[in-house]
Amino acid sequence: MTRRMLMTAVALFALGAGSALAQGAGKPMKITLNFLAAAPNAGFMMAKQLGLYEKAGINLTIEEGKGSGTTAQMVATGQTDVGFADAPAAMQLRTKGAPVKIVAPVLQTNGFAIIALEDSGIASPKDLVGKKLAVQPGTAQTTLLDAILASNGIDKGKVDVINIDPGAFVGALLEKKVDAILGGADFHSVQIRERGFKVRDIFYRDVGVPTVGLSIIARDDKIKADAELYKKFIEASLQGWDAARKNPDAAADAVVAQFPSVKKAQVLAQFDVVNKLLCAPGATALGKVPEKNWSVSFDLLTQYLGLPKDKPISDYYTTELLPASAPACS
Repeated sequence: MTRRMLMTAVALFALGAGSALAQGAGKPMKITLNFLAAAPNAGFMMAKQLGLYEKAGINLTIEEGKGSGTTAQMVATGQTDVGFADAPAAMQLRTKGAPVKIVAPVLQTNGFAIIALEDSGIASPKDLVGKKLAVQPGTAQTTLLDAILASNGIDKGKVDVINIDPGAFVGALLEKKVDAILGGADFHSVQIRERGFKVRDIFYRDVGVPTVGLSIIARDDKIKADAELYKKFIEASLQGWDAARKNPDAAADAVVAQFPSVKKAQVLAQFDVVNKLLCAPGATALGKVPEKNWSVSFDLLTQYLGLPKDKPISDYYTTELLPASAPACS
């Protein structure tokens, strides 16, 4: 090999190595979403699209999830660095000894709702008396039905609660096999509207059950080992969420760019609900739930989901990783 050929080879190797470093720049990190890519988790895709994680020194991989319970388990067992899951699911898992903690509540109130067709005559929980209500057994959403009924003075025995697979929720409602479903306004309601039907969402938060919603969760030991990394991740994520809520169209494009099977129109429709959940009443900034809301959530979860009363609410979440100047709610 001549000297010129050798120098060319070295230059090409250096160029390739530099390119590889650029593509994988930053510390590797993986987040597992609550479910399929959609508006309720679009802020992470938006942050990645805007280069916010790369700027923070993070090489982020985003993978879809199979439900909040499964995501929380994956965090607990170290299969993923960060999870995005419903707060009640993470809190329930922690009571069983899992070292999982909420580090940033993104949807400060949940999107759980009693969903009925507009012409059903169901406009409040009291209208469920004598009606058929479809639920998915074993979920926090279903367990909290008891709280809704109690808060509204309804005898559970007077509501015909039917356990069915959540995949059959929409069909059962449209075929009038049930009168209402317990579902997600950002998911089931969007599907129903897409089929041309008018739907009414009775949000849990509006009928006495304002629990904290989808949150960023992580393992205790991982947080302790690299708190700065998690701080940077949370700050970049909240900036991504701020950008997403202000420009849902661009956020939908970011979701589709990273998960091409997703329909942009559906993501945009979901944002109508998601943007209402990012800040709880009285909240001043993204990721910062008012203490009153945490207390209400804790009281509900100890009473209905079996969380032990001898542990303080602060055992389940931390505010130490939140940025001092998170994006304002207004």
